[in-house]
Amino acid sequence: MKKFIVLILLITSIKGVSQNTDAFFNKADSFFKTYVKNGKVAYAELHKDSKALKEVLALAKTIKVSKDNAKEYQAFWINAYNLSVIKGIIDNYPTNSPLDNAGFFDKTKHDIGGKNITLNDIEHKLLRAQFNDPRFHFVLVCGAIGCPPLISEAYLPSSLNKQMDVQTKKALNGDFLMVNTKKKRVEASQIMEWYKGDFTMNGTSEIDFINTYRTEKIPDNFKIKYFPYNWKLNAQ
Repeated sequence: MKKFIVLILLITSIKGVSQNTDAFFNKADSFFKTYVKNGKVAYAELHKDSKALKEVLALAKTIKVSKDNAKEYQAFWINAYNLSVIKGIIDNYPTNSPLDNAGFFDKTKHDIGGKNITLNDIEHKLLRAQFNDPRFHFVLVCGAIGCPPLISEAYLPSSLNKQMDVQTKKALNGDFLMVNTKKKRVEASQIMEWYKGDFTMNGTSEIDFINTYRTEKIPDNFKIKYFPYNWKLNAQ
């Protein structure tokens, strides 16, 4: 009888966590659809009324996810990062850039996912250090124009891999790269310079990584350079 009761409590607990997680993803999806358009965020509108942002972050605060469920874990923390960036901007609004606010990435703590954590910790400790996936750089959006664009939907466990592929392809077939055929050179975002190790894992080159997702392939003999990062706010 005791074992039966324990089992029921365990099932109830798991079901409750699942319902909370589903509610978070649904609310996050609604939030991004409402306040993000063409990769730009309606910061001015959110500053006037931040109720929707507060509601989704209140849900995120209570949720705990496990690496054992990798897709749910990654989807949660990607959304949590992007939402926390928006909160950081709203807390300092008006601002021209996230870098105008001291400690934006490495000092300011966010109460989310059962942790009191910085943006850098989410990116580097909870995601990059746990999963060797360079596509994180195309879905974690730092609030600047130089970042890959923020999508108008939440990342979901069921579609995460496809969503990450889509965003990586968009970036590497778009403004993230500038190809100069005459000079046999490709200029890439400084993200590829700062995190070169992520793009050259397993003995591959940066060109190899780019060509995995790029429609018009870049010749192996092209040199790679990096253009300055645009830290201006990604505001509508």
